[in-house]
Amino acid sequence: MTLELVVLLVAGFATGFINAVAGGGSALTIPLLTLMSDANIANGTNRVPVLFANLAGIAAYQKGDSVPWNRITVLIPPVLAGAGLGAWVATQLPADGMQRVFAVVLLLVAVSAVVNTKQWLEDAPSRLGPVGRTVAFFFIGFYGGFVQVGVGILLLTALVLGSGFSMLRGNGAKVVIIAAYSVVTLPFYFWAGHVDLWLGVILAFGFSSGAYLAARLAVRKGSAWARWVLVVASVVAAIRMMFT
Repeated sequence: MTLELVVLLVAGFATGFINAVAGGGSALTIPLLTLMSDANIANGTNRVPVLFANLAGIAAYQKGDSVPWNRITVLIPPVLAGAGLGAWVATQLPADGMQRVFAVVLLLVAVSAVVNTKQWLEDAPSRLGPVGRTVAFFFIGFYGGFVQVGVGILLLTALVLGSGFSMLRGNGAKVVIIAAYSVVTLPFYFWAGHVDLWLGVILAFGFSSGAYLAARLAVRKGSAWARWVLVVASVVAAIRMMFT
């Protein structure tokens, strides 16, 4: 087993774990993939393990009855529409400007997770009306299709603070939504030649095992500890977005 393979598997495991309970884990793998290829291929290739990791996350959260299927159906269409558009744009344009804008958003998310503890731990009424919800999830889908890094944090924030999910059930909804839009976005990147399938498959093993373990821990231990993973992931992803 080569050192490169070991590094990819370890980074993949850590990324899958972080993504399953918070988001921003791709901040670990994108730099590695960029070193092994280029930024465009890194952005496309990273979506292969993301898909498999979220499928593993669905299985784990479903075992704990933490996937709110009845509330997800209205959220998926705007996300898919935004993700498809974002993926198309990403194959045409660089993502530097948008990354810096969302770096600020991620820092605000970290502050919210520290200050507003109760909102992250319990189900609550939705704060977004139908129009606001559609617009918010469309733009999150666009960002996910465009960049991917940090989208889990943004999506989890919209699910918890905007739609009233607890963090546990928000994570259950998040993995379903990301898996769904990954199916839509991957063909765009394959078509553009931005996917190294071999690297993607290697990472998928690490991503999936990390995601499954994290999801099972979240179901068994509750979501309080996951809030701090969210804070750290938000800050790390924001710093990376600002300076890369």
